[in-house]
Amino acid sequence: MGLPDNLQPRLLWGYFWEVCCIPRPSKKEEKIINYLTDFARKNNLAYKRDKAGNVLISKPAAKNMEKRRTVILQSHIDMVCEKNSDINHDFENDPIEPFIDDGWVKAKGTTLGSDDGIGIAAQLAVLASDEIEHGPVECLFTVDEETGLTGASALSADFMSGKTLLNLDSEDEGELFIGCAGGKDTVAYFNFDRVDVIHGASTYKISISGLKGGHSGDDIDKGLGNSNKILCRLLWNAAKKFDLRLCIFDGGNLRNAIPREAYSIVMVPERFRTDFNTYIDNAGIDIKNEYSVTEPQLKISIEETSTPHFLIDEDTQSKLLNSLYSCPHGVITMSQSIDGLVETSTNLASVKYADVNRIIVTTSQRSSVDSARESAAEMAESVFLLAEAEVEHSEGYPGWTPNTASHILNICVDSYKRLFGTEPKVRAIHAGLECGLFLKKYPYLDMISFGPTIKGAHSPDERLNIDSVTRFWKLLLDVLKNMPAG
Repeated sequence: MGLPDNLQPRLLWGYFWEVCCIPRPSKKEEKIINYLTDFARKNNLAYKRDKAGNVLISKPAAKNMEKRRTVILQSHIDMVCEKNSDINHDFENDPIEPFIDDGWVKAKGTTLGSDDGIGIAAQLAVLASDEIEHGPVECLFTVDEETGLTGASALSADFMSGKTLLNLDSEDEGELFIGCAGGKDTVAYFNFDRVDVIHGASTYKISISGLKGGHSGDDIDKGLGNSNKILCRLLWNAAKKFDLRLCIFDGGNLRNAIPREAYSIVMVPERFRTDFNTYIDNAGIDIKNEYSVTEPQLKISIEETSTPHFLIDEDTQSKLLNSLYSCPHGVITMSQSIDGLVETSTNLASVKYADVNRIIVTTSQRSSVDSARESAAEMAESVFLLAEAEVEHSEGYPGWTPNTASHILNICVDSYKRLFGTEPKVRAIHAGLECGLFLKKYPYLDMISFGPTIKGAHSPDERLNIDSVTRFWKLLLDVLKNMPAG
């Protein structure tokens, strides 16, 4: 898994390949933390680590750049761990396997971790090089961005000293981000009784697969399929038509990923065998036609399987399926002030068995308006309260309000136009960035976010555009070179 010969700049890509070799699931980042602290020691750079695991590595200014303003470069060190169901991969121990395919870097059956591995690599390349012109640099590496932003939340107010921050965690080259959505999770718990299986019934496994998945913020407006919603639609109708009884409903994995796969184990009385199979086939055709443009690889399958040991009691089954079917998913409102920006959305992220008698349903709400985020969370809560589930909310995290008068924005715009002869887009993003949390501890920070082009983030289709990495790197170096005196 050596670095391909044609990738340039070698320093940047070399560090990205190294980062891919280091397992770094959210909340289990110790290996990458050790790598970073070892890197600092080997390069004689000052570093510190806080109790949460965040690492700050500092580098003095290059010659004749000592009076330039200190710049904080920031990325998160954890990655979303998603894989195709037919791939055997242990994210806690196995390296990611990157490869080149027609101008893109991809991974073999798993997420690539370019979100935010390419940001980490850029920081390391700046820290390691003796040829880059820059003032004083602080590189902040935060933990657990993907599952709760707990690293950014835990930062102390004296951990870093710079007043300008470049967040290297965006996914659209040519776009400069100056705002983001805040978020909040709503989780419902269904307690159920185990009841005996039906005699004179057949057992089936119904599976949804082949969906693209994607980022529950950045991709929520793209009309992608949600495996949990599609599976529930089939089961809800089949329960009415064929006395279907439910044993297992399992779909999705992560709160910030649109679910790609789901399956269910069900029982149906023998007298409905033919009609039930025909219904699944015909309904599957209808659903695949609905998603023919956005989800051409959608697969809905049914197969007979072994008899389960139990069923979910009928009352809980009804409440679960009714609530999943009615639970909102997707865009709720578009921004009235920024064209094309999703303001508020929700993601029906996962349905999982917690233990022998409990099902957990996780949803995630986002909005650039705090009151609208709370309303979306309350909307999800109301659905599950009607189903008599237990409901709780996460603490949530704030959005980042755009500042069009930002000094670093002007520097980045000027650099981009000079380098590439075109005007970059300046916008806010519906995804969550750590910038809003940084402002709580460092209200004076002047911030911007930019990065190369990444598609399919949070899914095994994740891919990193090679040409855009070159432009991202050139922009970063030019911005560092042209920072004013502090």
